[in-house]
Amino acid sequence: MTAPLHIVVLMGGWSGERPVSLMSGAGVADALESLGHRVTRIDMDRNVATRLAEAKPDLVFNALHGAPGEDGTVQGMLDLMGIPYTHSGLATSVIAVDKVLTKNQLVPHGIPMPGGRMVKSAELFEGDPLPRPYVVKPVNEGSSLGVAIVTQDGNYGTPIGRDVAGPWQDFAELLAEPYIRGRELTTAVLGDRALGVTELRPKSGWYDFDAKYTDGMTEHVFPAQIPDEITDACKALAADAHRLLGCKGASRSDFRWDDERGVDGLFLLEVNTQPGMTPLSLVPEQAAHCGISYPELVQWIVDEALGRK
Repeated sequence: MTAPLHIVVLMGGWSGERPVSLMSGAGVADALESLGHRVTRIDMDRNVATRLAEAKPDLVFNALHGAPGEDGTVQGMLDLMGIPYTHSGLATSVIAVDKVLTKNQLVPHGIPMPGGRMVKSAELFEGDPLPRPYVVKPVNEGSSLGVAIVTQDGNYGTPIGRDVAGPWQDFAELLAEPYIRGRELTTAVLGDRALGVTELRPKSGWYDFDAKYTDGMTEHVFPAQIPDEITDACKALAADAHRLLGCKGASRSDFRWDDERGVDGLFLLEVNTQPGMTPLSLVPEQAAHCGISYPELVQWIVDEALGRK
């Protein structure tokens, strides 16, 4: 056992993923205390820099999800304050939280990702930017927040109704991508090790925010019942994306796989640099299947952040 540390667990904040972050932070803080560390829990507010300066921690465990904890803002603050922190650094966070910048970084290196383009939300009220079905999503939100699937049957109107609820009412610009039929797969990476592949099977609808964080709404199948070549491809692509983006600690890559097209139907959707650490989260679940307990996972992330790995 390494010497006990004083660790601030930074959680909460004001993004749409606040409830998830609070669950992640609580789990991490409890695990750190079980390991003998001294823990200060901070629910992030606008006075966070003052509170961190007063706490004088050895390390910040960044359990925030979404802006400003996942987009480089908090990372830059901690860099300026000279406080070590877990997970990815400033530049990686800025790129990975932005789906367009992520494509620009990964696609030239052979990582398959969906096509598409940025559109003004107002354009959607005039006509479709892509053939239906297609997906529109904010460029920098996580946990499937603000995602809408526009189908052939005009589920939002044809064209999309200006007064119909959807992300076009909250965001001036959206990323439009072709809809990829098939199956939802995800792979966790610790350092340079891809742990495995989980298939996510929502009990109804699709894998949206509620399906991700409501117990019993999604079946997690690990290891995924898929061909070996798809398992190998997911693990290789996730590890490559982690490396190419410069991720640190844990990351999670999400895929869609059109099982009628074999390996040519596999597409990386996004890389999460601050994956969830809740009881329903996928990184702890995959780690447990690989013989790594939740406290061991948390300690590994701490050790990696301090350069011990």
